[in-house]
Amino acid sequence: MSPFRATPPLTKSWEHFGFTVDDGVATLTFDRPDKLNALTFDVYADLRDLVLELPHRGDVRVLVITGRGRGFCSGGDVEEIIGELQKMETAELLEFTRMTGAVVKALRETPIPVIAAVNGIAAGAGSVIALASDFRLLARSAKFAFLFTKVGLAGADMGAAYLLPRLVGLGRATELLMLGDKLESARAETIGLASQVVEDEELPAAAQALARRLADGPALAYSTTKVLLTRELDTDLGGAIELEAITQALLMTAKDHKEFYAAWTAGRSPQWTGR
Repeated sequence: MSPFRATPPLTKSWEHFGFTVDDGVATLTFDRPDKLNALTFDVYADLRDLVLELPHRGDVRVLVITGRGRGFCSGGDVEEIIGELQKMETAELLEFTRMTGAVVKALRETPIPVIAAVNGIAAGAGSVIALASDFRLLARSAKFAFLFTKVGLAGADMGAAYLLPRLVGLGRATELLMLGDKLESARAETIGLASQVVEDEELPAAAQALARRLADGPALAYSTTKVLLTRELDTDLGGAIELEAITQALLMTAKDHKEFYAAWTAGRSPQWTGR
């Protein structure tokens, strides 16, 4: 556990989704299968807070996000969120949209790798949660739908208009965010939105295999790579090279780098500690 924490204790249990930790791998499971795991205000808030807590726990090296049942996450619940938003004034609406954006900001800025195991429809906010993850493993039957315009809202939501063009290019991002049509897993893989597509029954094992690889590997190197990828999106080349030079020099003093050399010299596999 990180020593650099405030007084409040870490959350022991989460009411609005499933959460487990097993040997460095945390798994968050959206758990409203009858609603295709549609989000509520409470799910949004808990997701934001959980991701912010993860680096302080000390027992998590990778986070897997998935859904129970036929869907990954179908976005905001029409009755419990969209219906309630009709009653709110501008200031309250802004508070809500800032909260949803905070979820994506937390996912991108956490130094922990995040895997989205997309087991069905990922629509609206669900599609952006997957987009904000570092890896997107898709079941063959999975689909994306950035459907914000289909409910009369801007396709630019929760950072989608920032992240998606950087992943698939401006032209494809314009098509997906403006039209809001469903995107099949095969095309998602073709355009670079999916890291990998597997058969439906193979998805849990594929997600766990990748999570295990990340958890057992040089965790400090992985987390630092994620942080630099995020920070350098808006950095010029000179600034990026200097940032990488400073970071690399720092990691050259880390235990994992010294362990690599010791293992190489001894002709054995490294025993990574993430330190």
